[in-house]
Amino acid sequence: MILYRTAHRPPLADFGIEIPAPPDRVMKIIDALRRDPTLGPLEEQWLIGDDGTALTREDLERVHSPEYVARLFSDEVEQVLIEVYELIDENGNYYRYNPTNAKRPLGEMFERSLRPQAGSYQCCREALDRGFCFYLSGGGHHAHRDFGAGFCIINDIVIPLRKLQAEGRIRTAWVIDVDAHKGDGVAAITHGDDSIVTLSAHMASGWPLDLPKMLSDGTPNPVYTPSDIDIPIEHGEEEEYNTRLAEGLERLSSYPIPDIALVELGADPYEHDGLPSTALLQLSLEQMLERDLLIYEFLKARNIPSAYIMSGGYGDRSWEPYPPFLSRVVKERLGLQ
Repeated sequence: MILYRTAHRPPLADFGIEIPAPPDRVMKIIDALRRDPTLGPLEEQWLIGDDGTALTREDLERVHSPEYVARLFSDEVEQVLIEVYELIDENGNYYRYNPTNAKRPLGEMFERSLRPQAGSYQCCREALDRGFCFYLSGGGHHAHRDFGAGFCIINDIVIPLRKLQAEGRIRTAWVIDVDAHKGDGVAAITHGDDSIVTLSAHMASGWPLDLPKMLSDGTPNPVYTPSDIDIPIEHGEEEEYNTRLAEGLERLSSYPIPDIALVELGADPYEHDGLPSTALLQLSLEQMLERDLLIYEFLKARNIPSAYIMSGGYGDRSWEPYPPFLSRVVKERLGLQ
């Protein structure tokens, strides 16, 4: 029901990266649930471990170009990581990166990320079997076919869906993305594919929607590829967020019911998120819980197997939105309320 794979990649700080991604976020969520007097004694009924699932090069090549995948499995991977994590600024200086503080070589990051990113696939498998699963990791929605971006090396949203389709486990899927940033990679990769319907509720401005509309070669920038349903929220429109999300979900319900829904439940719209680029969206803890339950009830009412992944969330308080939602849902699914 709640999936925790202990083979998480080391903290970003181990590679000299100074992005505020706290290494203890997952354990704070688990500890909060363990302290619940009802859920604590029942941990073995709601906490699921690693089943050994791994991603192969073939899995990646269903979603990413062979050229990009080849870079990941070559000596070029360090340069890819510098690009994905934006570690060098336009003047050629290190940005949010201090390799002298690194405990591990940067090139190890990709290899060490493959195991935890396979958890998104396990989460989907569990959701198909149990109806609901929440993975305490995942969320690479900015990775495109030919490149990674926005701290996302590979797209572990589309990859598990393509893998399930290849195995004949599903034919269709919905992706519901409520991260603060637009789910640009998912939209671009699945554009024109009717088997995956995408909804993204996100900041109306700011990254990645402040990037050039055209690339240097004169082609359109794929970050502007529309989702099937986009819900852009302007700064100051937080009170309208959940109303507009509910309207978007109603639009989604006009599409055929899918075999699975994958929900990118980002914590970075939270008003206490620590990443500067999320400051244009400031939802309270109460609004975050309303958002999460709105999506949950929408999918439950339609009996759609639902896989949730954590996605964005930065700073010391990025764990706070999850326990209220998970406590409610786990108790319900265990028949405790």
